[in-house]
Amino acid sequence: CEKFQEVRNSISDELKGNGIPEFDDDDILNNYCDSKKCISDYDRISAGCLYLLYQFYNDSGIFPSPKNNNRYIVDYILIWLSYMLNLNKSERDDSIKSFYNYQIDSCDKYKTQINNLAGYDNYKELIDERKYLLDMDSNIVSKFYQALKLLCNLYNELGDDNKNCKNYLDDNNEFYKKYEELKNDSDITGNELYNKLLSTLLKDYNNFKTECNVILSPPPEETKQNHGQIPVDSSGQFFTEDSEFNSEPSSGQISEVTPSSSSIVSKLIPVLLIFGAIAFFLGISYKYSLFGFRKRFQKQKLREKLKK
Repeated sequence: CEKFQEVRNSISDELKGNGIPEFDDDDILNNYCDSKKCISDYDRISAGCLYLLYQFYNDSGIFPSPKNNNRYIVDYILIWLSYMLNLNKSERDDSIKSFYNYQIDSCDKYKTQINNLAGYDNYKELIDERKYLLDMDSNIVSKFYQALKLLCNLYNELGDDNKNCKNYLDDNNEFYKKYEELKNDSDITGNELYNKLLSTLLKDYNNFKTECNVILSPPPEETKQNHGQIPVDSSGQFFTEDSEFNSEPSSGQISEVTPSSSSIVSKLIPVLLIFGAIAFFLGISYKYSLFGFRKRFQKQKLREKLKK
């Protein structure tokens, strides 16, 4: 939604037949015009469309790219494109057909390669599969565009501190009112395509609410108890972030060391007893082997005396 707002900052969606003013020299959309200079309204609208496609479908755009997680982003881009082209549409000029022929079908920029998106090699292939969105009735397009704009306002107004989250959880907001209006519009509910678009908008709104719920949820009890601590291994042990700078153990740490020492002593005692027993039996064995050697020595001495 931030990217859509960036485009609206350069190309107003409230033109009312007055045309699109030239971009400032430092406008980012100039990079998407031929020779970095947009001459006509079509050029400027095309630059906005290419910018959105690049941001959402190019690996150098938004990171990580949402192209595989939300395949319907192109629907929103085409709703914006159709809405902008319909602003200056006249009975004698089919602006959407003209734009497609002179921009999408002829401009090499729409043949920019898309990586890692199954079934599509470039922007044009992506648009061609959803081209029917450009042929929607202009009144229907306007309704969906207003709903999309209101949904984006929720995301954009959230703010870095997320304090506004709680204001949107009870469905008391402009987007949900617009959604209810469209849900009861027979021109929309009687059309399968429009119903799918409406479901996509609702899904993204519910994703927004889920995100808000996560932000506002209290931290888990374990996180509270170990505030300021970080897990260091899979065992779940925690150490304070500045523990390496503390040479003296706290009172809690001392109480943990004492039972640990007692445990070590209790384990050493049976080991020492085993070694003592081994030494005792070895001593006896040595004693008896030595005693036998002495007796043999005495007998040998006695034989030598008898011989003499």
